[in-house]
Amino acid sequence: MIAKLNSLRLWPLKPDAFLIPVVTLAAAAVVATAPSQARRQGLASFLPGPATSPFAPDKGKLRILVNAQQVGKEDFEISPSGNNWVARGNSEIQSPQGSSRVTGTLEVKPDGTPIHYQWSTEGAKKASAVIAFSGSKADIELRLEGARPYNQQFTFNSPLVVVLDNNLYHQYAILGRIYDWDKKGPQTFSVLVPQEITPGSITVESLGKQDVAGAKLDELRIKTEDNEIDAFFDGPKLMRLIAPAANAEIIRE
Repeated sequence: MIAKLNSLRLWPLKPDAFLIPVVTLAAAAVVATAPSQARRQGLASFLPGPATSPFAPDKGKLRILVNAQQVGKEDFEISPSGNNWVARGNSEIQSPQGSSRVTGTLEVKPDGTPIHYQWSTEGAKKASAVIAFSGSKADIELRLEGARPYNQQFTFNSPLVVVLDNNLYHQYAILGRIYDWDKKGPQTFSVLVPQEITPGSITVESLGKQDVAGAKLDELRIKTEDNEIDAFFDGPKLMRLIAPAANAEIIRE
């Protein structure tokens, strides 16, 4: 049995839960949608690396609020590494179960296809995991304090899998850059929530420009079968996440 980790999560799982995983997911992966060449060319002006990549360097801090009260913070950086890109994040969370710290490092190819991901958490217990992506497969090695290592493999229908882990909200910026803004419309992505060892899918759709706190931001609505998150971007930068069902909000400083 895999022990659940105390963490702040965006999606409600059951009424007596504090907050849940970043996504409530069916245990089945579906086809992911790759970004179009038009989208990649449209973002070329942001790029120091290959013009075929939708990514841009970014560094910032996020405030994590629940019921309008700050319960955590996150520092992150997205930067080129050779021809690939690396997203690093560190978050500190206060919850009814106590305080916890989560770190994550995700390496992706220029089109967003994941190569390697590792995370660790410290709180009531220590845990860590390493995930190696190869083609449409993901091999996970999980280590929990006081337990033997646990290994599992998932197979997806596409190599382009979005990693959205608990308490590492900068990873929504990766999703925002993989989404095809030129094509618009609903687009389906395979997803992996590493700390929950949970695969599944989400549907993402652009809602256009919105006035948010006096700024014009591009909105993406991210849906599962029964939940949704609204993500707001200023160009390539993630500025805000809103999860109404969890009464949670993530705000860039």
